[in-house]
Amino acid sequence: MRRFTIPLVILSVATLGACTDPAYVTGDQEARDEYRNTKGGAIIGGLVGAGVGKATGGNVLAGAAIGAGVGAIIGHDLDQQAQEIRDDVGNNGVTVENAGDRLIVTLPQDLVFESDSYVVRPDLVNDIGAVADSLKKYPDSVVQVIGHTDSSGSAEHNQTLSERRANAVADKLMDAGIAFERIETVGKGENEPVASNLNEEGKAKNRRVEIVILPNA
Repeated sequence: MRRFTIPLVILSVATLGACTDPAYVTGDQEARDEYRNTKGGAIIGGLVGAGVGKATGGNVLAGAAIGAGVGAIIGHDLDQQAQEIRDDVGNNGVTVENAGDRLIVTLPQDLVFESDSYVVRPDLVNDIGAVADSLKKYPDSVVQVIGHTDSSGSAEHNQTLSERRANAVADKLMDAGIAFERIETVGKGENEPVASNLNEEGKAKNRRVEIVILPNA
């Protein structure tokens, strides 16, 4: 019987969410999206809590309930933080995605840098500062700054450029008051495209820096 406990926890959380989702009553798409992210956080938290309870010999269902509550709070806070960043960032090309357990702020490199440069454009400094202000308001998180390129040029050059651009954005976050210890920089080069590198439109989407905000569990 023990092996069925965690699936039952998932079913219980998901069933409760379906019964209480306000968006199904109002038909409000924004409310539906917010609720989905909060519920997703609750399910993730429930799984973590159940795992902790089992590993420590405690009550799996109790651990799952606690974890689900924590996850729901994280999901709600991420929704709120995402909307505040969208409101504060002045450039429509900057996007903010709530992935359920993290926020991904995407800076298209053509907005942030001149071609083949890793010097941040002066007009984007304020937008990076707006992200930094949000990080200060929500301090219980760590940040990954990840650089990406398209496939033009050599792989070695693209790797180096992606690292330098990630570092340049991280430097602006630190200039705005974010602690060095809170930030990790990563260069992915051309290795993680989000679109085709066979046309200019796809290449433009692949040239980006992502600021990934990860709440501390």
